[in-house]
Amino acid sequence: MTPNRRSSRIRLLVAEQAARRGARVGVMDVCTAAVTSLPVGGAGMSAMSPAAASHPLCSTDDISERLEELQLTLGEGPCVDAFTHGEAVLTPDLRTGELHDSWPVFADAALEAGARAVFALPLQMGAVSPGVLDLYAQVPVRLNAEELADALAFAELATLVLLDARTDARGAPPKRHIEDLSGYRAEISQATGMLTVQLGVGVDEAFVRLRAYAYARGHRLTDVAADVVARRLRFPAGAEPTRTDEDT
Repeated sequence: MTPNRRSSRIRLLVAEQAARRGARVGVMDVCTAAVTSLPVGGAGMSAMSPAAASHPLCSTDDISERLEELQLTLGEGPCVDAFTHGEAVLTPDLRTGELHDSWPVFADAALEAGARAVFALPLQMGAVSPGVLDLYAQVPVRLNAEELADALAFAELATLVLLDARTDARGAPPKRHIEDLSGYRAEISQATGMLTVQLGVGVDEAFVRLRAYAYARGHRLTDVAADVVARRLRFPAGAEPTRTDEDT
């Protein structure tokens, strides 16, 4: 299956979950769609940052909720490793001996909670990583190549949904449908890169400034990124952001 066909299919599955709720697409819809499409029993997602406290965002059942809490509380587990190293951590059987060396507390606690396999997929957009998508199964299971590709596609879409939702704090109706979100990944990364030059700061700080501007004005992150890329909006170092058109 081509990446575009896979991405379109995943977006449709997630949109269907949102339609059942009668609401716009959210991270819970990504988790629910992943569970219905993959050989897993549940899914959870946590927001993570090296500079701020991490916290669970959603979970599909009690076990996934417990797994999110355990990893963030203990500071160990596949979720923590996936975020730290920026790559998927696939654990088809938690009873594997060496895992107890890596996660001496989490491995036993996860088994006690009812999980046997855990797959942690980092949410990433360039250098920005806002969290991790976790999938679990109550029996040992390995994801085949197609299933893993689907899981990564769910994580990719979750990243876009999460980043976009973080700036929609005022509950304004979305200006774009979820099908359009994948087109803005490169634009947000490009805007962040432009701010590193304008502000003379690192990628993480530039992204924080981009988000802060969107949040303060009740704008969507994708709209602000588009303005930066189009040079309608500039962030001069040591000064307030300026626009070349009227800021509505």
